[in-house]
Amino acid sequence: MALELINPDDLPVPEMYTQVVVATGSRLVFISGQQPEDIHGKLVGHGDFAAQARLAFDNLGRALRAAGARPRHVCKITIYIVDYNRDEHVPIIEQAQISLFGDHKPANVVVGVAIMSPGYLIEVDAIAVIDEVVTR
Repeated sequence: MALELINPDDLPVPEMYTQVVVATGSRLVFISGQQPEDIHGKLVGHGDFAAQARLAFDNLGRALRAAGARPRHVCKITIYIVDYNRDEHVPIIEQAQISLFGDHKPANVVVGVAIMSPGYLIEVDAIAVIDEVVTR
């Protein structure tokens, strides 16, 4: 495995991410921000944060597969949320994240933003590290 996941004893143990990820693979994969859009670039789930979160993470999975990467190869994600409210948004993000990553917990950061394109509530990008040869 190209990733070493570390939760130092003197830091809190997070439920949905790992405090430190050491990547040792040979290929870096950078996934652009994935939004809650269908294949035609149309917003899905207007006003529904949960629906948008699910689709953003689903799209992230599709982008990873296109690069020959898997969710387990992701070392870092960044989640951008309009009008971020931890108590409201974290449980929804956790469900969407688990649907893609299962028990894999990449390092992450959540960034609250004032606005995205009209109607968009979430965007997720990722960095993955892999050793495998891509066969597409």
